Amino acid sequence: MLFGDDGLKQFADAAKAAVRSTDNFNWTFIAIFAFVVMIYVDEIYKKNYKAVAAALMLYSVHWLYEIANAVICHITGYALWTVSPESTSYILLIGVSWELSMMFAVAGFTSKLLPADKNMKILGINNRIVFAIGSALFFSLVEVFLASTPAFIWVYKLWGAIPVFITTYIPFFLASYLIYDKEPKTQKKWILSLACVNIVLLAVLIPLGII
Repeated sequence: MLFGDDGLKQFADAAKAAVRSTDNFNWTFIAIFAFVVMIYVDEIYKKNYKAVAAALMLYSVHWLYEIANAVICHITGYALWTVSPESTSYILLIGVSWELSMMFAVAGFTSKLLPADKNMKILGINNRIVFAIGSALFFSLVEVFLASTPAFIWVYKLWGAIPVFITTYIPFFLASYLIYDKEPKTQKKWILSLACVNIVLLAVLIPLGII
Protein backbone atom coordinates (compact mmCIF):
# COMPACT_ATOMS: atom_id res chain seq x y z
CA MET A 1 0.00 0.00 0.00
CA LEU A 2 1.89 3.05 -1.27
CA PHE A 3 -0.85 5.68 -0.89
CA GLY A 4 -3.98 6.30 1.14
CA ASP A 5 -7.44 4.90 0.56
CA ASP A 6 -10.55 6.96 1.38
CA GLY A 7 -12.43 3.70 1.74
CA LEU A 8 -10.74 3.41 5.14
CA LYS A 9 -12.50 6.43 6.60
CA GLN A 10 -14.89 4.28 8.62
CA PHE A 11 -11.90 2.82 10.48
CA ALA A 12 -10.41 6.27 11.00
CA ASP A 13 -13.73 7.39 12.49
CA ALA A 14 -13.57 4.54 15.00
CA ALA A 15 -10.03 5.56 15.91
CA LYS A 16 -11.05 9.17 16.58
CA ALA A 17 -13.56 7.95 19.12
CA ALA A 18 -10.86 5.92 20.90
CA VAL A 19 -8.22 8.61 21.47
CA ARG A 20 -7.07 8.37 25.10
CA SER A 21 -9.66 5.71 25.87
CA THR A 22 -8.50 3.12 28.41
CA ASP A 23 -10.68 0.34 26.99
CA ASN A 24 -7.70 -1.56 25.57
CA PHE A 25 -5.22 -0.70 28.31
CA ASN A 26 -2.96 -3.54 29.42
CA TRP A 27 0.32 -4.14 31.23
CA THR A 28 2.44 -4.05 28.06
CA PHE A 29 2.20 -0.26 28.49
CA ILE A 30 4.36 -0.46 31.63
CA ALA A 31 6.73 -3.09 30.28
CA ILE A 32 7.55 -1.13 27.11
CA PHE A 33 8.05 2.05 29.12
CA ALA A 34 10.42 0.23 31.49
CA PHE A 35 12.53 -1.05 28.57
CA VAL A 36 12.79 2.46 27.10
CA VAL A 37 13.79 3.93 30.46
CA MET A 38 16.49 1.28 30.85
CA ILE A 39 17.90 2.12 27.41
CA TYR A 40 18.24 5.77 28.43
CA VAL A 41 19.69 4.85 31.83
CA ASP A 42 22.28 2.63 30.16
CA GLU A 43 23.31 5.33 27.67
CA ILE A 44 23.55 7.96 30.41
CA TYR A 45 25.57 5.56 32.59
CA LYS A 46 27.97 5.14 29.67
CA LYS A 47 28.09 8.94 29.33
CA ASN A 48 26.94 8.64 25.73
CA TYR A 49 25.31 12.05 25.93
CA LYS A 50 25.54 12.77 22.21
CA ALA A 51 23.35 9.77 21.41
CA VAL A 52 20.92 10.72 24.18
CA ALA A 53 20.65 14.21 22.70
CA ALA A 54 20.05 12.75 19.23
CA ALA A 55 17.31 10.49 20.61
CA LEU A 56 15.61 13.29 22.53
CA MET A 57 15.77 15.59 19.51
CA LEU A 58 14.07 13.05 17.26
CA TYR A 59 11.45 12.39 19.93
CA SER A 60 10.74 16.12 20.28
CA VAL A 61 10.32 16.56 16.52
CA HIS A 62 8.11 13.46 16.48
CA TRP A 63 5.75 15.04 19.02
CA LEU A 64 5.57 18.30 17.08
CA TYR A 65 4.54 16.33 13.98
CA GLU A 66 1.97 14.30 15.92
CA ILE A 67 0.39 17.46 17.31
CA ALA A 68 0.25 18.93 13.80
CA ASN A 69 -1.32 15.72 12.49
CA ALA A 70 -3.98 15.86 15.21
CA VAL A 71 -4.73 19.50 14.37
CA ILE A 72 -5.13 18.52 10.70
CA CYS A 73 -7.62 15.88 11.83
CA HIS A 74 -9.59 18.49 13.76
CA ILE A 75 -9.68 20.91 10.82
CA THR A 76 -10.31 18.51 7.92
CA GLY A 77 -12.01 15.60 9.66
CA TYR A 78 -9.18 13.13 9.07
CA ALA A 79 -5.52 12.90 9.99
CA LEU A 80 -2.74 12.19 7.51
CA TRP A 81 -2.02 9.03 9.51
CA THR A 82 -4.20 7.28 12.07
CA VAL A 83 -3.60 4.39 14.46
CA SER A 84 -6.37 1.85 15.03
CA PRO A 85 -7.64 1.22 18.57
CA GLU A 86 -7.46 -2.55 18.11
CA SER A 87 -3.70 -2.43 17.60
CA THR A 88 -2.66 -0.63 20.77
CA SER A 89 -3.03 -0.47 24.52
CA TYR A 90 -3.47 3.32 24.38
CA ILE A 91 -3.85 6.02 21.71
CA LEU A 92 -2.07 9.22 22.76
CA LEU A 93 -3.09 11.35 19.77
CA ILE A 94 -4.94 10.30 16.63
CA GLY A 95 -1.76 9.29 14.80
CA VAL A 96 0.35 7.86 17.59
CA SER A 97 -0.13 4.91 19.90
CA TRP A 98 1.89 4.32 23.06
CA GLU A 99 3.92 1.58 21.38
CA LEU A 100 4.71 3.75 18.37
CA SER A 101 5.68 6.69 20.54
CA MET A 102 8.07 4.55 22.57
CA MET A 103 9.66 3.35 19.35
CA PHE A 104 10.31 6.96 18.35
CA ALA A 105 11.70 7.60 21.83
CA VAL A 106 14.64 5.31 21.02
CA ALA A 107 14.85 5.69 17.22
CA GLY A 108 17.42 8.46 17.58
CA PHE A 109 19.89 6.02 19.11
CA THR A 110 20.58 4.93 15.53
CA SER A 111 22.96 7.92 15.73
CA LYS A 112 25.40 5.50 17.36
CA LEU A 113 25.99 4.11 13.88
CA LEU A 114 27.24 7.46 12.57
CA PRO A 115 30.90 7.63 11.47
CA ALA A 116 33.23 9.25 14.01
CA ASP A 117 34.28 11.85 11.44
CA LYS A 118 31.36 14.23 11.03
CA ASN A 119 32.94 15.74 7.90
CA MET A 120 33.45 12.49 6.01
CA LYS A 121 31.63 12.41 2.70
CA ILE A 122 29.83 9.52 1.03
CA LEU A 123 29.44 9.96 -2.73
CA GLY A 124 30.28 13.61 -2.22
CA ILE A 125 27.57 14.15 0.40
CA ASN A 126 28.12 14.69 4.12
CA ASN A 127 27.71 11.36 5.91
CA ARG A 128 25.17 12.76 8.39
CA ILE A 129 22.83 13.60 5.53
CA VAL A 130 23.40 10.25 3.83
CA PHE A 131 22.70 8.34 7.04
CA ALA A 132 19.58 10.46 7.68
CA ILE A 133 18.25 9.63 4.22
CA GLY A 134 19.07 5.95 4.69
CA SER A 135 17.35 5.78 8.07
CA ALA A 136 14.37 7.69 6.69
CA LEU A 137 14.07 5.23 3.82
CA PHE A 138 14.13 2.25 6.18
CA PHE A 139 11.49 3.72 8.49
CA SER A 140 9.35 4.73 5.51
CA LEU A 141 9.36 1.15 4.25
CA VAL A 142 8.30 -0.04 7.69
CA GLU A 143 5.45 2.47 7.64
CA VAL A 144 4.37 1.27 4.20
CA PHE A 145 4.10 -2.21 5.69
CA LEU A 146 2.15 -0.89 8.67
CA ALA A 147 -0.25 0.92 6.34
CA SER A 148 -0.98 -2.40 4.67
CA THR A 149 -2.19 -3.79 8.01
CA PRO A 150 -5.25 -2.86 10.11
CA ALA A 151 -2.92 -1.15 12.62
CA PHE A 152 -2.20 1.98 10.61
CA ILE A 153 -4.57 3.99 8.42
CA TRP A 154 -3.93 6.40 5.54
CA VAL A 155 -7.11 7.89 4.08
CA TYR A 156 -5.81 10.66 1.80
CA LYS A 157 -4.95 9.49 -1.71
CA LEU A 158 -2.06 11.96 -2.00
CA TRP A 159 -0.51 10.83 1.28
CA GLY A 160 1.71 7.77 1.22
CA ALA A 161 5.18 6.35 0.95
CA ILE A 162 6.88 9.22 -0.88
CA PRO A 163 5.36 12.09 1.18
CA VAL A 164 6.13 10.18 4.39
CA PHE A 165 9.74 9.68 3.32
CA ILE A 166 10.33 13.29 2.25
CA THR A 167 8.24 15.36 4.65
CA THR A 168 8.38 13.25 7.81
CA TYR A 169 11.25 10.82 8.20
CA ILE A 170 14.00 12.83 6.52
CA PRO A 171 13.36 15.81 8.86
CA PHE A 172 13.18 13.44 11.86
CA PHE A 173 16.59 11.94 11.22
CA LEU A 174 18.24 15.11 9.94
CA ALA A 175 17.31 16.86 13.18
CA SER A 176 18.58 13.91 15.19
CA TYR A 177 21.86 13.39 13.37
CA LEU A 178 22.72 17.08 12.97
CA ILE A 179 22.19 17.80 16.68
CA TYR A 180 24.46 14.84 17.49
CA ASP A 181 27.63 16.84 16.76
CA LYS A 182 26.57 20.14 18.33
CA GLU A 183 27.93 21.52 21.56
CA PRO A 184 26.00 20.47 24.70
CA LYS A 185 24.75 24.03 25.17
CA THR A 186 23.27 24.06 21.66
CA GLN A 187 21.78 20.59 22.11
CA LYS A 188 20.06 21.63 25.33
CA LYS A 189 18.73 24.84 23.77
CA TRP A 190 17.11 23.07 20.81
CA ILE A 191 15.74 20.11 22.76
CA LEU A 192 14.34 22.19 25.63
CA SER A 193 12.83 24.72 23.23
CA LEU A 194 11.02 22.02 21.25
CA ALA A 195 9.94 20.24 24.42
CA CYS A 196 8.48 23.48 25.81
CA VAL A 197 6.61 24.18 22.56
CA ASN A 198 5.16 20.65 22.61
CA ILE A 199 4.13 20.88 26.26
CA VAL A 200 2.42 24.24 25.77
CA LEU A 201 0.58 23.01 22.66
CA LEU A 202 -0.60 19.86 24.45
CA ALA A 203 -1.64 21.82 27.54
CA VAL A 204 -3.72 24.20 25.42
CA LEU A 205 -5.10 22.02 22.63
CA ILE A 206 -6.13 18.93 24.62
CA PRO A 207 -8.42 20.79 27.09
CA LEU A 208 -9.95 22.68 24.16
CA GLY A 209 -10.84 19.34 22.56
CA ILE A 210 -8.85 20.14 19.42
CA ILE A 211 -6.50 17.18 19.73
